[in-house]
Amino acid sequence: MTPPRIALIHATALAMTPITEAFARHWPSARCQHLLDDTLSRDRASAGELTEAMVQRFVDLALYTQRAGAQGILFTCSAFGPAIERAAQATGLPTLKPNEAMFEDALAMAQPGRVLRIGLLATFAASIAAMSEELLALAQSRGITIELATGFVPEAMQDLAEGRADMHHQKIAAAAPQLPPCDVVMLAQFSMAAAQPLAQQHSTAPVLSSPDCAVLALMKRMHHV
Repeated sequence: MTPPRIALIHATALAMTPITEAFARHWPSARCQHLLDDTLSRDRASAGELTEAMVQRFVDLALYTQRAGAQGILFTCSAFGPAIERAAQATGLPTLKPNEAMFEDALAMAQPGRVLRIGLLATFAASIAAMSEELLALAQSRGITIELATGFVPEAMQDLAEGRADMHHQKIAAAAPQLPPCDVVMLAQFSMAAAQPLAQQHSTAPVLSSPDCAVLALMKRMHHV
């Protein structure tokens, strides 16, 4: 059986290496198709909100990959939840938001009768509100009570973009213990994945990164387990 073609749609080039490495670890036979529009993150940051025109661009990108033979789609950009939902409706293909699987894995740690304390660290400020909203809605739909603590790690993304990966990792690792006590900590951006081992060393709670969670969830959804 031919391995499926998976479209990976990116709004920043920084997400490409982490997801490629996650596929190499968990699903090396999948045929990945990368599609990058690096103006999406910039336009989203300057607009201050998700506009209808931006949503339409996501739909267009998803339909393009479907015409190119994609059998599943994974978006790696975390500030665009509603646009991804519209894109999924447009293609009808198995489609994952970047953080969907990580959220599921975090919520799976809930224990009856206890509030689940979740920490979220981000290097792209615009994604915090969107992700918090998405996570709280998901928890509510499952009847899980959560306490969410968020932290923004300034300049880390710039460090990564300019080739200072060690500085990027160190800033994220230093931010982890600054969060209030948590049952689980999530790294918001795909581009933060390489910082996970160092962040884990500095955190007493499990630290989740979205690329690994996403690849495993997509495999499951497409029955390749």
